[in-house]
Amino acid sequence: MKQAPRFAICLAVGAIAIFVASSHFNGIQGNATANAAVAGGQDQSMPPDQAPPDQGPDPAAVNQAPVQDMPSGPSYTTQAPPPDQAGAPGQSPDDSSYAEQPTETADQAPPPLPDYEQPAAPADGYVWTPGYWAWAPTGYYWVPGAWVEPPFVNALWTPGYWGFYGGRYSFYPGHWGLHIGFYGGINYGFGYVGLGYEGGYWNGGRFFYNRVYNNINVRAVHNVYSYHANVRVASIPRASYRGGAGVQARPQPSEAAAWREPIAPRMSSQVQHAQNYSAMRGQYAAQNHGKPASPAINRPIPADKGVRPQAHTSSGNGQHR
Repeated sequence: MKQAPRFAICLAVGAIAIFVASSHFNGIQGNATANAAVAGGQDQSMPPDQAPPDQGPDPAAVNQAPVQDMPSGPSYTTQAPPPDQAGAPGQSPDDSSYAEQPTETADQAPPPLPDYEQPAAPADGYVWTPGYWAWAPTGYYWVPGAWVEPPFVNALWTPGYWGFYGGRYSFYPGHWGLHIGFYGGINYGFGYVGLGYEGGYWNGGRFFYNRVYNNINVRAVHNVYSYHANVRVASIPRASYRGGAGVQARPQPSEAAAWREPIAPRMSSQVQHAQNYSAMRGQYAAQNHGKPASPAINRPIPADKGVRPQAHTSSGNGQHR
């Protein structure tokens, strides 16, 4: 009779141990599922304004070109040289060694980047191209941001940017490639934080969208995830150009490696998009005081047919538009 209580106690302790072990296993399994959802781009439950406790590796890190046996480049800073200086010490006189040849030059700085909202992605497979200031004989005008159909599978957009050298401002147009190249350290927003691209990534021929940086309607776009990136670039807020009193950024090794890969210049549909807004008065900085009438458009831009990335020399690929 005295052994009965001991037996009951043993049964109770055993039940508690089994419950704790089961809870621990389920907790591990739940964490693994959450991390896999972020890494695999299939998060359907995480609110876009909340980061999970442990996000794991950054899925969009694949957007940067791999670098082997190369030292890390200098970090981006916000320390600007005097406005009359051509560039930072040791800086090349232009950006032709890692960007398309300049298509426009101006004698005055482009205005600050305007604040605007991104229209919802129209469907799976479109890539966001941020808006930018373009130059015309009558001054700067804003080319609206737009969702663009990429010209080939796995294509990523490296935005164009303005650079200040020798007392003049030059515009280096963007290009398409398999990795993100140098875009002046400019923080265009929507995933273009100044280095790389955090708005999404390609996986198995499908593009996965980061809801933290994009306006996503899950009824139209199905490949989504949420990841709050650790922004690695300190830049001047709303700065629209590199050098002078603007952003002091130098290409990182991954950006230089991306430029050595085959690329394709901006498509004729993108060029036409920019030209269309050169005739609209409300887009000009002199008229809109930094608030363009159309900062972004809802209509997606179609891809040119038959575009393929091609190898190029360090001085440019001869295909700039």
